[in-house]
Amino acid sequence: MFAGMKATPSRWQTLESKKIYHNPWIEVIEDRIINPSGKPGIYGKVIFKNRAVAIVPLDEDLNTWIVGQHRYTLNEYSWELPMGGVPYDEDLLQGAQRELLEETGISAAKWTPLLKMHTSNSVTDELAYCFIAEDLAQGPTQFDDTEDIQVKKLPFKEVLGLVMRGEITDGLSICGILKLARKLEL
Repeated sequence: MFAGMKATPSRWQTLESKKIYHNPWIEVIEDRIINPSGKPGIYGKVIFKNRAVAIVPLDEDLNTWIVGQHRYTLNEYSWELPMGGVPYDEDLLQGAQRELLEETGISAAKWTPLLKMHTSNSVTDELAYCFIAEDLAQGPTQFDDTEDIQVKKLPFKEVLGLVMRGEITDGLSICGILKLARKLEL
């Protein structure tokens, strides 16, 4: 907790939980609840089976790489940081290294944690992390069967501009890019 801020105990009561749907990536749960005002209701939540991880690869000239792909859920093309899912039984850093290598062909000798966030804590438990990857070496990409990805190398300031103009809309990408920009004092 932040200094001076106290956590208050939950006043929500769960009466019953029911699994509505599941696949290898998510579960949808519906709870019958008593809300903080004492009234009954239902609450739906999405439980993620993986953690999200994004990576900002950064070379010595402050260039970075972004990836573009069609996102089925949005039916739109999206530019974002290299990212993917890391199962809970896989080491988070190893998962980040795997995702960066798969999507860009890049391996890195130096890794720095940048952030931890909840992506949409009103309806999901998804945890997301972002790392900075430095001391880079380029190799071939290793796309998954579901990935049809374009990879672009751009100056980090240009990628920051894409965020500021609303051209990058992925939440984890935005948070990672803005936090690194602040850290770099850009």
